[in-house]
Amino acid sequence: MSGPGTNSRWAPESEPQTMPIVANDDVVRVRRLARELAQRCKLSLVDQTKFVTAASELARNTLVYGGGGVVRVGPVRGTGRIGAWAVFEDSGPGIPDIDLALTDGWTSGGGLGLGLSGARRLVDEFLLDTEVGQGTTVTLVKWAR
Repeated sequence: MSGPGTNSRWAPESEPQTMPIVANDDVVRVRRLARELAQRCKLSLVDQTKFVTAASELARNTLVYGGGGVVRVGPVRGTGRIGAWAVFEDSGPGIPDIDLALTDGWTSGGGLGLGLSGARRLVDEFLLDTEVGQGTTVTLVKWAR
């Protein structure tokens, strides 16, 4: 399992909120949850938008490519600052070529190919853990400035 407990630079501020991602409506709910968290962590409006956009892209990927899964979100604290944290987990097919999947413009489906690479650019910390046949976990952190 990835997340704040496995990174010595930051730790959860409180128990994360968990939400299943099994339908299109859940992607909208993830956006709302991410926005509320970003506001609570006092991210700037620009950083709120970046965090929410990244979370939305990953929620969609979790649903479409991972066959559904779960997201955990919450505030994190590290080196005297607070941030918004989200972990997306699925038990889907995994990603066979991480470098290719993180290449701008590459897509395994009919999308624009901006999901993983775009999400990575929008946040301060991005951790991708995947195993073919086992699923994918993506961790995001956006720090308040």
